[in-house]
Amino acid sequence: MGRTSKGNQKPGRSLGCPGGMGYDMEFKSYASSSKGNLHTLSDGRETILIECGLSIKEIKKALGFGLSGISFCLLTHGHADHSKAAKDIMKAGIDIYTSQGTIDALGLHGHRAHAIQAGVQFTSGNWIVLPVEAQHDAPEPLAFLIYNRRTRERMLFATDTFYLKNIFAGLNIIAVECNYAADILAENVAAGRIPAELKKRLMRSHFELSNVKKFLQANDLGRVKAVHLLHLSEGNSNAERFKREVQSIVGKPVYVAAERS
Repeated sequence: MGRTSKGNQKPGRSLGCPGGMGYDMEFKSYASSSKGNLHTLSDGRETILIECGLSIKEIKKALGFGLSGISFCLLTHGHADHSKAAKDIMKAGIDIYTSQGTIDALGLHGHRAHAIQAGVQFTSGNWIVLPVEAQHDAPEPLAFLIYNRRTRERMLFATDTFYLKNIFAGLNIIAVECNYAADILAENVAAGRIPAELKKRLMRSHFELSNVKKFLQANDLGRVKAVHLLHLSEGNSNAERFKREVQSIVGKPVYVAAERS
């Protein structure tokens, strides 16, 4: 099973839309690393896939019930560790929502591929999704502010971005990349374990610990029930430290997504 968290505080109307009450949004992380990313979000009736960076066989095995219960898939960008199974997901009859830049980069075609853009929300079933601009070394990357009309809850999902321009109110669950710490990275470069060029790429494409903490402090955390730290670097992070430092900032339960659950 993947790492799970539920939010159970209802913020009322969100993104201008009415919703139901008495249910919890549930986020699960099944894989979160440069080797592959896979997550789900459910309102108890509808489940959406967030990223599909494993093989279709691995995804079906991880979910345990195949793909019949998936309403649609959100895709942040086209790097293989996030999009490996995109074409197979579409062949299985599941719609993918992602940017035109990602659609073009992956060569996605047909009515299952839906182009979305930052700042323009869309609705599918109980879900209202507002794509948010991300900053990464891929064509037109996105983060997602996700609202559910049944639970009246909001989740922010942001990975593979070295910062976010926006701040958000009324969040219940935050799933955010915390890829590396500057001091660990610098030590690895000085020791010759990591090339200096890789350091430059990380700084231009991934969220660093101190910047994640600053981002969280800038947001409204009053309704947040859980924070998930995603996509930790294998050699430039420390899960226990990251969890401890973030928890001291947010005062909420913090979970570190495993490379593979």
